[in-house]
Amino acid sequence: MKSLKMVSFIALSLMMVFAASAQKDKSKRKSPPAQISEKIGGTTVTVDYSQPSKRGRVIFGDLEAYGKVWRTGANESTWIEFSKDVKIEGKKLAAGKYGLFTIPGEDEWTVIFNKAWNGWGAYEYKEADDVLRVQVKPSETDDVVEVFTFEIADGNVSFAWDQTQVSFSVK
Repeated sequence: MKSLKMVSFIALSLMMVFAASAQKDKSKRKSPPAQISEKIGGTTVTVDYSQPSKRGRVIFGDLEAYGKVWRTGANESTWIEFSKDVKIEGKKLAAGKYGLFTIPGEDEWTVIFNKAWNGWGAYEYKEADDVLRVQVKPSETDDVVEVFTFEIADGNVSFAWDQTQVSFSVK
């Protein structure tokens, strides 16, 4: 009886170790990690996020509800970092690292820069920690964007998924 308990304990322990190590290799997730870093003027802008895929789903207004805070990606909270003070859509934002959250809308999105950048999703999001909110208009992409993707170019940070693209200016 003791040997059966010992074998069961060892088997369970090994399963837990393998499960934990699989979670550590983030590249094997359904929504793998990604990072982009570019200069806008003399400021380095870095975005760290995870890339969910469309996989035949309706994204905005369904999977990601309109009017509800979204982590702007998958898995851990998406973060954005500025090496210098910037203006986002004309509003001042100090250099630093921020959680990047959004509130999707059919005609307007709210882009949120939040003090809490190191969490899981938007589960621990607190409006009281918002540093800046800006309103932007979404646009429709010409083609379906299967994998959620950020781009930094021409003084803008943009992200696209499904047939929606959202951009905000950085100066």
